[in-house]
Amino acid sequence: MPLEICSELRSILTVDEEAKKLGIFVAYTYTWLEERKVFEAYPLEEDVESLVNYLRGRYTLDKLKEDPIARAYRDFFWRIGIDPTKTRPSSEALVRRALRDSFPRISPVVDAGNIASAYTMVPIGMYDMDSAKPPLRITISRGGEVFKPIGGGEVKLEKDIPILVDSRGTVMHIYPHRDSIETMIRESTSRILIVAAGVPKVSRDLVKKAAELTAQLLEKLGWKWCKSVEVT
Repeated sequence: MPLEICSELRSILTVDEEAKKLGIFVAYTYTWLEERKVFEAYPLEEDVESLVNYLRGRYTLDKLKEDPIARAYRDFFWRIGIDPTKTRPSSEALVRRALRDSFPRISPVVDAGNIASAYTMVPIGMYDMDSAKPPLRITISRGGEVFKPIGGGEVKLEKDIPILVDSRGTVMHIYPHRDSIETMIRESTSRILIVAAGVPKVSRDLVKKAAELTAQLLEKLGWKWCKSVEVT
């Protein structure tokens, strides 16, 4: 089944024309777990330490907002009506936490995406494909769609919000910053779609690299992946 999905990877996710007009594009790949590993110690500690050292050599808290990638996501937030000084892009927020020596450790699987996101400054979404029904698409809300965010109560969306939905209409994500509890990663998750979020002025190669790095980190945890990344 997983290898069959890899051969059909291109058809799993599309970006509607309305969303493309905003400059939205994504890089994505598919990963799966055949046998769950048990680790005696946190398995990505060296990766987190390497990340923090890299970020401290590259950024300061004062100058982070001047980084061209950080600026691109901030500009996109302004464009879709989000104040990035109040709701920071997730990748920038992760870098800030790393610079403060408080990089989050949620679970090794989720942390793999966070590490890749902080390295590249590209937001990463990870979705439980046992809970989602493909094909998926990034579209623009019509208003009234129900969204159940992680860490918040159920809300009905207004019009003109970029969202990721599955074939049933489940709102999996508000692009590119908030995920749904309905398709979040759990301890029981065994199939994941990794989605790296692109916006104007961010290169397709960098967004592709973010998805690849996430999959490579998951390999360290025993996950397999398609060894290819679609960019659309």
